[in-house]
Amino acid sequence: MALFRRRRSTQSDSAVAVDAFWRQWPEFRAPLAALAESGTQLPQDVADRLKEAVRRIHPDVTWQVGTAPRASGGGPGDTGDLDLDEDSDPGRLLERLAALDDPLASLENAGDYALTLSAGSDDQARVLTERWARAAPQEPGWRFFPAFPRDHDRLGKTLAWEGHELDLSHCTVAMRVDQQSSRMEIGVYHPDFMFLADDLRGGVSERVVLLALGEDDYVRWISKVEPLVEKPLDPLPPASMPSVVEQLASTMGSGGWVTLQGRVPLRGIIEIAVRHPLHRRDFPALTLYVHVALPYTNSDSDRLPAEPSATALAEFTEGLRTLLGDNGALLAQQTSGGQRQFYFYLDPDSGVLSDFEPAVRAWTEGQPTLQSRLDPEWQTIDQLMRPIRRQLGG
Repeated sequence: MALFRRRRSTQSDSAVAVDAFWRQWPEFRAPLAALAESGTQLPQDVADRLKEAVRRIHPDVTWQVGTAPRASGGGPGDTGDLDLDEDSDPGRLLERLAALDDPLASLENAGDYALTLSAGSDDQARVLTERWARAAPQEPGWRFFPAFPRDHDRLGKTLAWEGHELDLSHCTVAMRVDQQSSRMEIGVYHPDFMFLADDLRGGVSERVVLLALGEDDYVRWISKVEPLVEKPLDPLPPASMPSVVEQLASTMGSGGWVTLQGRVPLRGIIEIAVRHPLHRRDFPALTLYVHVALPYTNSDSDRLPAEPSATALAEFTEGLRTLLGDNGALLAQQTSGGQRQFYFYLDPDSGVLSDFEPAVRAWTEGQPTLQSRLDPEWQTIDQLMRPIRRQLGG
């Protein structure tokens, strides 16, 4: 059996559907622009063809057209994702603050139309909307989103909702961390909720959270959204939600890597390093699991890497990650018994595997091995992460 087996890619039904959508795009472009610009309804035949083109990608995907959110994603006075920690680099912080005050920077892409496909909470459908967005043409005046983006500018405007108009600038929220699930419960208050039916309140509340966080963070972090008819005791503006979510993520592992160790009889120390927190939404296009094992020459008494092998492994790994770029990611690694195993996930449609395989072969401290298989549901990494999440409480 060959050590490195080339995976022959075949065009899946979804790939055919994505390709078919973009072939039809010229007939959708002008009617969608008119809808976004002035509310002109799509001609029925165009609406039917668009609906069918989206359904073929995935039956649970929905579409929406409008104007693109501002590049900064925030509204007036919103610092967005600025890191205001005392250890922040002053130069970068000043640059980002200046960008917020720069009207040209804040209006970048503001005149563009935006076509969004939404998968909702369906992770498999989210894989397909990502493929759709990655295959999009370079289209002046248009932006294509594989999930609803954060749009804080609209949190200060009027929302038309099933015959009602609500000024969202009057919204406030209450947030509570669900310790059991390490997610958040959100209460949304608007003074006009007392005049609305329960289902309308619920729909508006979900829309507010979606505008504040964007679709992916909504799915990652929110376990419950409910409307409030009484103003919270400690109300917060909806635009503050991203910073609270970041704080929640940091308590679960600093948004980076967590390393755990244990001793195994006859094998010595086993060390596992994983991205944490890790959500399927973090890398929607990465569905090809690639397992790489590298033996190393120099080890300590616990059979963990010693110099110069430790440095060689670190530099080699960084080279592989640089090679992958946005087409792949290292999600975990396990080290024991003179060998380091890597859990990579790649975008199978990118073709990066053909460059990745020879790069792995270049390892010089013993014979490397590589195995790959499609794993769109991330079953392999989930199996590795399950006991780790229990131990970390997330």
